[in-house]
Amino acid sequence: MSGTHIDHIGIVVADLDQAIERLGALFGGSPVVKELAEVGLRVAEFQAANVTVELLQYTGTNDAFARRVMGERLGLNHVSARVENVERSLAELRAAGLHPMQGFPRQGAHGRVAFFEPDAVTGLLFEICQPDTHAKDD
Repeated sequence: MSGTHIDHIGIVVADLDQAIERLGALFGGSPVVKELAEVGLRVAEFQAANVTVELLQYTGTNDAFARRVMGERLGLNHVSARVENVERSLAELRAAGLHPMQGFPRQGAHGRVAFFEPDAVTGLLFEICQPDTHAKDD
């Protein structure tokens, strides 16, 4: 994974609308808001020049899977690396000793994704993302 391109960072928020209002000036422009009802998330994506900032709010409905993966803590939650092929990258990362969480890979907000067990040193979650074909190429 040398030359890794960070696809996005994920930040869990208590109230998505308030977070958009507070952080909009910092991240610029209007975010793209997505409702991911199947995993109980509302997502706002701000596109900065070099990375997507993803704000995530649990909906309280059907969010058990998302809460199990991302936890309950508000704030910076995960860093996602862009990959060309999730399955190939999973095999390489497994061989390097990283362990994907149960239920992955699967479709996420940006494309096909896989989360790994939380890092014991930083506490962060690491994710790989194979963007949907309609996503921007940078």
